[in-house]
Amino acid sequence: MSDDPAVSHCARTTLAVLAGGEGRRMGGPKGVLALDGRPILERLLDRLDWPGPTLLVTAPGREHPPGWRRFTNEVTDPVAGEGPLRGILTALENASTDEVVVLPLDMPNITPGPLVWLAARLRENPAAAAVMVEKPGHAPGRIEPLPAAFRTNTAQTLVRARLGDRQLALRQLTESSEVVVLPVSSDWPGDFWVNLNTPSDLGTYHRLASESGCD
Repeated sequence: MSDDPAVSHCARTTLAVLAGGEGRRMGGPKGVLALDGRPILERLLDRLDWPGPTLLVTAPGREHPPGWRRFTNEVTDPVAGEGPLRGILTALENASTDEVVVLPLDMPNITPGPLVWLAARLRENPAAAAVMVEKPGHAPGRIEPLPAAFRTNTAQTLVRARLGDRQLALRQLTESSEVVVLPVSSDWPGDFWVNLNTPSDLGTYHRLASESGCD
C-alpha cells in the first residue's frame, strides 16, 4: 500500500473476513475453495496487503480453513446459524482496534482502494456506528451491505440489539440513524461486486481467469 494518509490510518483499522457460511448454494463451505492455484483466503490477503490487523471469523465446525494461519487472529462465532450478522458481532467483539472493515471471502475482484475509502468515510462521520454503500446500477436505496466499515463499540450495541430481535438481514441495519449510507465512489472497479455463490459462478471465474492468463 502507499504512503497516503488514508492508507496509513488503516494500520489502526482491523480487516475482518467472514468465512463461516455453510455455502449451501456452492455445495460446501467457501473457505476451502482455491482460486488461481491458492487457498481463497491466502489469495485475498495477498491481494489486499492490509497494513493493519487481520481477523478471520469462522463458524463452529468450520475452524481453521486453508490459509487461516496468515491472519493475525482467528475467532469463531459462539453459535451457528445466525448468518453474517453474527459474524460481524463476533468480529467487533474481538477486534483490537476502534474501527473494523468487514468483508466476505467470496468477492474475488475486491481491491484495497474501496476498503480504504470506507474506513475514511467512517472517520469523517464520527457519530456513525457504521458506513454502508448503495450499489451502482440499481434503483436508489439498493444497499450492498458488505463490505462495510464499523465503529467497534457503538456498532456492537446496534448489532447485538438486531440479533436479539432476530432481525438478521444486514440491510436492516440501515434503518438505524447511526448507520450512514453513501453512494460508492466512481473509481471503484466495475467488477468489484462479483460474488462466488454457486459452482457456476466459480466455473465462470476460472474460465475468465484462464482466458486472461491469470489462472
